[in-house]
Amino acid sequence: MTNILFLCTGNTCRSPMAEGMLRKLAAGRSMKLEVRSAGVAAVEGMPISRHAQAVLRDQSIEGEFTSKPLSRELVAWADLILTLTQSHKQFAISRFPEAADKVHTLKEFAGADEQVMQDLQELDRLYVSAELTRSLGGAQSSQERERLIELRQRIPSFDISDPYGGSLEDYEATAAEIRTALFRLLDKLEGEAR
Repeated sequence: MTNILFLCTGNTCRSPMAEGMLRKLAAGRSMKLEVRSAGVAAVEGMPISRHAQAVLRDQSIEGEFTSKPLSRELVAWADLILTLTQSHKQFAISRFPEAADKVHTLKEFAGADEQVMQDLQELDRLYVSAELTRSLGGAQSSQERERLIELRQRIPSFDISDPYGGSLEDYEATAAEIRTALFRLLDKLEGEAR
């Protein structure tokens, strides 16, 4: 059984939609996944947005979804942490640098090419190094800062659009973006299991 944690901002829109959709899609393929979601700025126990609820209901996805903040326990539980944006990923890595190797954006994990993945791994190492250096009272070298900038400029965006405050159509578009990435994710996980 693989434990997957989705991570967004408030855990009321994107990550609960991803959680519900992945559960249903995995069950349809008879894949054994445990799926949860959390938010980097979530308040415990908030209901998901009405539009996120409508999107899930339209896909016959039932369940009680309430917000949870990212915690050390959830990070330890997860085999794979899939964030909905690069900034969520950076937040998770800065708070839990020991988990950096299992934190990815959903889109990058589901389908980035080999060179982009190498660049992302280097970028993640530089973020971890910068965070550790900063926490010890040091400063990042100018060479490391320049390399961070270079890598950020050449890596494509892996962010999934935020529908918060938008219309039902905005939520449907975001759900479609998530679903496309989830299909690729499941194909990848099935391929790795063989």
